Amino acid sequence: MDTTYHQFDEVLALCRDLFAKKLKDYGTAWRILRPESVTDQIFIKAKRVRTLEMAKDCKVAGEGIFPEYVGIVNYGLIGLIQLELGYADQADIPAEKALTLYDRFAAESKTLMEAKNHDYGEAWRNMRISSCTDLILMKIQRTKEIEANSGKTLVSEGIDANYKDMINYAIFGLIKLHFGKE
Repeated sequence: MDTTYHQFDEVLALCRDLFAKKLKDYGTAWRILRPESVTDQIFIKAKRVRTLEMAKDCKVAGEGIFPEYVGIVNYGLIGLIQLELGYADQADIPAEKALTLYDRFAAESKTLMEAKNHDYGEAWRNMRISSCTDLILMKIQRTKEIEANSGKTLVSEGIDANYKDMINYAIFGLIKLHFGKE
């Protein structure tokens, strides 16, 4: 499992690097997004991954499954930040604070992955990447249902837990793509 932890950190570093670069380009413009809009952004990326998996080709040069999974990770972390801070009418936090929050929620997601990975015996390693995509899409549907119920659940985990699962499934897909384990 040490390999998983190192691979997780390596692909997360790629995600964080892109997030930091986009902060320089756009600042924290994403702060205006309500949680439902973040969920929809993740949906768009996951749907595109599924379409690319089914079509087996990509018509937009320089894009593909890997960057879409990176987007899912980063939007998932943005979602967790938005759940904590609430949305704003403008970019209201500095990039440094955004990165601190990104790192905190990434660490929480990794802790969850470590616990589940232990209990499930790294079952994800025997899954197809397409199953990671489908599980992300299922988590999005669950999140939309919770959002439609004003965040209330009877027995299920909340929106934050679903975002963390989406992040972790996307990272599993990234590990498989980056390290060639499909």
